[in-house]
Amino acid sequence: MNLSIVDLAPVPDDGSATEAYENSVELARVAEGLGYSRYWVAEHHGLADSIASTTPEVLIAHLAAKTEDIRVGSGTVLLNHYSPFKVAETFSSLDALAPGRVDLGLGRATGMPAVDRALGTERRKRNPDRDHAEKIEAAVSHLYDGFDDGHPYAEIQLARSADDVPEVWVLGSSPSSAEIAGELGLRYCFAAFIRPRLAERAFETYREHFAPSEFGAGPDEPQGMLAVNAVCAETDREAARLRSTAEASYKRMQRGVVGSLPPVGEAIDELGGVPEPTPSSLPDGEWPRSISGSPETMRDLLEGLTDRVGVDDVIVQNLVADHDDVLRSHELLAEAVGLEGR
Repeated sequence: MNLSIVDLAPVPDDGSATEAYENSVELARVAEGLGYSRYWVAEHHGLADSIASTTPEVLIAHLAAKTEDIRVGSGTVLLNHYSPFKVAETFSSLDALAPGRVDLGLGRATGMPAVDRALGTERRKRNPDRDHAEKIEAAVSHLYDGFDDGHPYAEIQLARSADDVPEVWVLGSSPSSAEIAGELGLRYCFAAFIRPRLAERAFETYREHFAPSEFGAGPDEPQGMLAVNAVCAETDREAARLRSTAEASYKRMQRGVVGSLPPVGEAIDELGGVPEPTPSSLPDGEWPRSISGSPETMRDLLEGLTDRVGVDDVIVQNLVADHDDVLRSHELLAEAVGLEGR
């Protein structure tokens, strides 16, 4: 099993984005040493008092300069906000700065109405799936010289590395995103921390619709990755205690409070107690938004969930308030699945 990390760059209590970015650099370096495959950063807007990962392209450049060989990328670039050409141009330049190490994860989401207006984003489209597919195809065509001769964009050149092109992934949480990834012949990552019960159907849809890209923008065979919210600690009970932050955050989202990451004690008070530990084996049809456990429990959980969807790659989101607990969680996860450190 291959493990990767997707980072929100949470802002510490009484801290700023500066401290959040310093923590991201430290975590990326630790992940690289432990043998993690990829380090992706998210894109969230208007929540910068709690989530500092607002501009993945900026943070990717910094992380690439501070690490040596771990792949760095976006999880995700919200393509509905941007020009496909500008995204392709930016990530081609990033790949020139860190050849062979850059991933372009493409997704979509709307946020607070004021933020969408500030970004110049239309919140409603007549056919959003078609629009998203067309924008992904355009970005990929720019990157991989996929436009036919005579196309108005065929002669546009990008700043490039000598031999490499960013690796493109479609990120989503529904079968519609899986269908887009399959039809375009791209790699697919499913966000099980958003809609976990759709994971199996999404990967089935992806494989059913997969056809290799006509201009080599993706793999020859379907390639998928599962994104999970997970925390690991020395015991199942301690891991469940740390998971309380994620559970309380989800409860807050249901009340319309987005972005805040409560400390463990505050989270436990809000929940009325420590969450029950995640069992090492989940019954068919049961798939919680966040999971936790000791290394042994997490190994069994991740093996079971990846078997359900037929992938070997897992990318971990971690909603834990204390940075030292985050570092330790990823160390234990690496131990759990037997990663070989660099």
